[in-house]
Amino acid sequence: MNNKIKNVCVYCSSSNSLEDIYYKDAENLGVLLAKNNYNVVYGGSKLGLMYKVAKSAKDNGSKVIGVMPAKLYDLGVSEAFCDEFYLTKEMRERKATLDEKSDAVIALAGGFGTLEELSEMIVQKQLCYNNKAIVILNTNGFYNDLLNFFEKIISEKFAAKDSKNLYYVANSPDEVIKYLNSYKFDDTKSQKEELIHNVLSK
Repeated sequence: MNNKIKNVCVYCSSSNSLEDIYYKDAENLGVLLAKNNYNVVYGGSKLGLMYKVAKSAKDNGSKVIGVMPAKLYDLGVSEAFCDEFYLTKEMRERKATLDEKSDAVIALAGGFGTLEELSEMIVQKQLCYNNKAIVILNTNGFYNDLLNFFEKIISEKFAAKDSKNLYYVANSPDEVIKYLNSYKFDDTKSQKEELIHNVLSK
């Protein structure tokens, strides 16, 4: 394991009504994260893919950190097995806490919330506010249309040509782990040079 990555945040659906393939990948990812000595940071829920990743990671030895806003907590959807649990006032604070507690992020299949979280992390990395590994787990081709849209953004010069280097697309949980294990953080100087390049090369 790359010893600079310890806590991995997962963004994903809280739905219990998805096709089995999504839950299978979420569960397998949790197992692999644990076996590779990564802790899991997630939204604290006992629902959907979020629960599957966290539960399988916990069952296989990972420390699990949950973060949930009070409004959702009051609905009774929080999970009690978290080793650490942070209650936030609202969603913006939740996202900030997830960011603060993690060294890398993985977006599994999800809805509007997942898309928002993924987009924010890509922009933060683009502007050198973070240097985290950002992985998109493209189970069942779920993100194909979004990735095509990303290509359109780049091809029409709304983003720099190498913006696709800000994130990595994995087609299986095994690919996710291989990427995390080999990920190398850029130094501050390299990040600043990358920011200048991103701004000027559109």
